[in-house]
Amino acid sequence: MSDVTNTPDGGPAHGHRNPAGLAARCTAAFHAWWARRHGHAPPAHDTGDAPPPSGAGEGVLWRMRTTVKDEPGALAALCTALAERQVDILSLQTHPLGEHTVDEFLLRAPAGADLATAVSLAGGTAIWTERADAHDLVDAPTRVLGLAARTATDTAELPLALRQLLGRCTIRSQPAASVSGRAAETTVPVDGSLEDTVIRLRDPEGGVLTVERPHLPFTPTEFARARALVELDARLGPRIPRGRDLLTLPEGGDVSVRRADTRDLSAALAMHERCSPETLRRRYHGPVGDADRYLNHLLSPRFGRTLAAQTASGRIVALGHLLWDGDETEVALLVEDAWQRRGIGAELLTRLVSMAAEAGCAQVYAVTQASNTGMVAAMRGLGLPLDYQVEEGTLVVTARLDAVPAYRARESGERIGNS
Repeated sequence: MSDVTNTPDGGPAHGHRNPAGLAARCTAAFHAWWARRHGHAPPAHDTGDAPPPSGAGEGVLWRMRTTVKDEPGALAALCTALAERQVDILSLQTHPLGEHTVDEFLLRAPAGADLATAVSLAGGTAIWTERADAHDLVDAPTRVLGLAARTATDTAELPLALRQLLGRCTIRSQPAASVSGRAAETTVPVDGSLEDTVIRLRDPEGGVLTVERPHLPFTPTEFARARALVELDARLGPRIPRGRDLLTLPEGGDVSVRRADTRDLSAALAMHERCSPETLRRRYHGPVGDADRYLNHLLSPRFGRTLAAQTASGRIVALGHLLWDGDETEVALLVEDAWQRRGIGAELLTRLVSMAAEAGCAQVYAVTQASNTGMVAAMRGLGLPLDYQVEEGTLVVTARLDAVPAYRARESGERIGNS
């Protein structure tokens, strides 16, 4: 799973999550909570979660990439070496690089097949391997078309589509201006730039999209594919699915649940005005005045997805955010005081978690205060294994999504859904 990291000020994030350090920052101010974004650097010999291929099990799928000289017979020698070890080549893509070619394979290797040695003896260099799964069996044109279709239906899909297109990587979204109004420091040419393991592209919404993949340089072919996907997003303009569900509350009355984005900023700010200072503090973990400053970023599809609960008159009474943060995607809720304890927060949370599972996230976490019994109860109501970490009154609750297959059952075309 690659990391999608979004920072309003455009700054990079480093290292694995440190719950204790996170909690201390969250209690200090809201902007420190927002800055909690990180990257994962995979080991050089294998970017997957499994051991090197020499210990592969029977019929295990592998993705392998290697560089060979662009000369007659080079690819044939490579294929012959793999065939001698009973390795089945399921697909092959070539990336021309002048005097060399990067060959990317999808392989099924038997137990004991030493892929690295075989490829090295056949003339391959810069060998990289990663465990594959059934999703990789789809041929490249079909997969790219599918990603384009997903991007066309939803602005929030672009970061997810890029990471599925490019594999294990970190994606940062830097707005044209930070929440403090400071202009972005990084600029890129109109057509983007490619520098070894870093791709920079102009974000259609303004700012810069940076894609980084340690230990595995991007090829010009991958750069062209990524640029084409971003250009498609730019041509289509802002868009989110407009379906909505009617939610009947236990105490009577109805609200509708729908996707929201920056076009709902005015209604969301009006909800802030109706919320008590205590409710805003519980949600934003810092000065109440910071809440309005960050709301535009929270509503942006570049940072994730937002669900809104809306009355028949059009008033937004609750917001639920799913914020892309790599394998540890964040969920957050804000329910207007007059609408609390009516099941709205739990409903939004259930739907957000389903979205996270559909996007391939392994877990979600919520940052709150230990005294926020409503958020804790909502996380427990998911019925998932939970991990609790407390530091100085700040509570981080992490839920594992891979523990319950039902959370992975939703199809991409399904509407928001009912619980």
